[in-house]
Amino acid sequence: MKVVAPKPFTFEGGNRAVLMLHGFTGNSADVRMMGRYLQEQGYTCHAPQYKGHGVPPEELVHTGPTDWWKDVEEGYNKLKEMGYEEIAVVGLSLGGVFSLKLGYTVPVKGIVPMCAPMDMKDEETMYEGVLAYAREYKKYERKSPEQIEEEMEAFKETPMNTLGELRDLIYDVRENIDMIYAPAFVVQARHDEMINTDSANVIHDNIESDEKSLKWYENSTHAITLGKEKEELHQDVLEFLNGLDWKE
Repeated sequence: MKVVAPKPFTFEGGNRAVLMLHGFTGNSADVRMMGRYLQEQGYTCHAPQYKGHGVPPEELVHTGPTDWWKDVEEGYNKLKEMGYEEIAVVGLSLGGVFSLKLGYTVPVKGIVPMCAPMDMKDEETMYEGVLAYAREYKKYERKSPEQIEEEMEAFKETPMNTLGELRDLIYDVRENIDMIYAPAFVVQARHDEMINTDSANVIHDNIESDEKSLKWYENSTHAITLGKEKEELHQDVLEFLNGLDWKE
């Protein structure tokens, strides 16, 4: 079966721009529904897709944070090239980490980090997550259980050597978030099974923004943009964006 891979999207909706960033082992579909919602409310939304994501896992293991950050920068620059001077950024998980990094490296109008980690598990645990992703992808391709097992055994022969770089990235961002002054709305799922939820407090308490808030979603898990409180999240993000001091 031919799997249709998710792709970057650009939803043009108005004079205000939002860069939308997905998570590690995720893809642009993670933020697509929110992007459509914001488009309907007059926002232009663009979501890049990181190298090695939304494609067979055999490609993921040969990529790393340097590649993904380049994709984020290119996404930001695409909106600039389209004529948008003011850009807000919304990111899930690793995308939230990248949204914070953008916050102290380029001008951003506002930042919404969602379930963004500020520390990481050990590389072995992280690799277990990569293996889980690989297995799910192969199921999605409707391969037989026998073929999946055979391919997984081969997959395990190729380690993902960039996981250490991913940890370094997260700790580097944590060290620098006190250089963020843009308004921020920190989003955290109470039942996040993937990260240490205290990360939300670390972000909220250490960024220097005068306008900042933190909201806990009591019935959500890590993939909050796809969960049972997604409509409430959409409205909250819209309210935050609408409250920013846009020029037009």
